[in-house]
Amino acid sequence: MTLMKSAVYGLAGACLASQAFAADITIRLAHLNPEDPFQSHSGTMTAVFKSLVESNSNGAIEVQLFANGQLGKDNEVIEQVRGGLVESTISSSGGMAQHYPLVGVFDIPFAFPNIGVASQVMTKESSFGEKFVGDLEAKTGLKVLGLIDSGGFFAFTNSKKPITSVEDMDGLRIRTMTLPTHEAIVSSLGGQPTPLPWAEVYTALQTGVADGQMNPVPVIAFAKFDEVQKYLSITNHVITPYIWTMNPEFYEGLSDEHKTLVNWAAEVATESGRAMSRVIEASENGLPALAAKMEVNVVPPSEQAKFAEAAQPAVRALIEDQYGTEGTEMLDALLSSIEEEKAAY
Repeated sequence: MTLMKSAVYGLAGACLASQAFAADITIRLAHLNPEDPFQSHSGTMTAVFKSLVESNSNGAIEVQLFANGQLGKDNEVIEQVRGGLVESTISSSGGMAQHYPLVGVFDIPFAFPNIGVASQVMTKESSFGEKFVGDLEAKTGLKVLGLIDSGGFFAFTNSKKPITSVEDMDGLRIRTMTLPTHEAIVSSLGGQPTPLPWAEVYTALQTGVADGQMNPVPVIAFAKFDEVQKYLSITNHVITPYIWTMNPEFYEGLSDEHKTLVNWAAEVATESGRAMSRVIEASENGLPALAAKMEVNVVPPSEQAKFAEAAQPAVRALIEDQYGTEGTEMLDALLSSIEEEKAAY
């Protein structure tokens, strides 16, 4: 970890040293999570992107970072990027769903067998990623710079009891993103979905408005949910994307040289974020720290199969009903890509 910190902060130092004059171009880059690159993968991505772009443009481009949802709710910031008020943002699937509902195809439960397959499929360079990104860009007008998982597989936390079986979900009020697919997952398992924006989650858990929530381990850790939740149940039931977008008019206004720089810096930053999620999960900032404060259980494969049996048909039915043929085709393309990657292992 010390070596990784030195590398990131060394890049930042080189960046600052190169800026002896005012930048000609400013990229305002927003995201929901902590700015510290060792607390969240989007913090890592933005830190690396800023360092690479500023230093390699010789100070001609300045990257201003707005972390922790400073510019508003996720869907609001996407709208700001679409309108040209902000140049770029890294968004959750919950925020993107309000602009591109087909992001919900990723929410088919237990589709991804492991993080290796997820990492191969959930990237803009994969065959499915190219199809997904092309459709998103065509329908939203946004330029996609990166596609990455939101920090790992989702787990459930709650303040009432360990979740060891589908029956334990009965009646639990589980906060979800404002995603119909996530609400369908919780409902199909017997819980009561409680959709809330990210800024309201901690308080909702603290006051009992919601009994629990679902998120990847790194998110649970940096959000300090261990302060307001007693039980952590590792279900690995779903993994969702974060989508990095840029205003297309701004991007097209860049020189060819600066477009190339932005593209490869975003690619390197995205891969850095992917790696940091795995580091956080395994480090003192992730599961070990949560296990010291929470009661942790792992749902065994035999019980996961029962979760899948209850939740998969509900989510597929919702996608078919709400998104029609194009939703079904996108979902089937995703599942086909997953099977291809599984066969490669």
